[in-house]
Amino acid sequence: MTKLRRLGASACALSLALLAPSLAMAAGGRGAPIAIVADTRFIDNGLMHWWAQMYNESHLAFALMTMVIIPVLGCVLGFVADFFMKMTGIDLGKRELAEK
Repeated sequence: MTKLRRLGASACALSLALLAPSLAMAAGGRGAPIAIVADTRFIDNGLMHWWAQMYNESHLAFALMTMVIIPVLGCVLGFVADFFMKMTGIDLGKRELAEK
């Protein structure tokens, strides 16, 4: 019975979370759409300007590039940290588990 109540409460919370944006009509249904853009007035050139322009031109391309770049940079930073730790004598691959 508790599993059924927990499932019902979860379903109720999910439905409220999904319906809340449609219930909160602050503009009364006649509001203008909001344009979300990056401010590139003070960015002259370089990587930041390219990144902001890509955000302004295509949110899909921006999202895909973000999903590709973040894991790649995480792996690169992990390998660099592992390299420097091995240089200092810390080798995490050859340690014994302390939890035994």
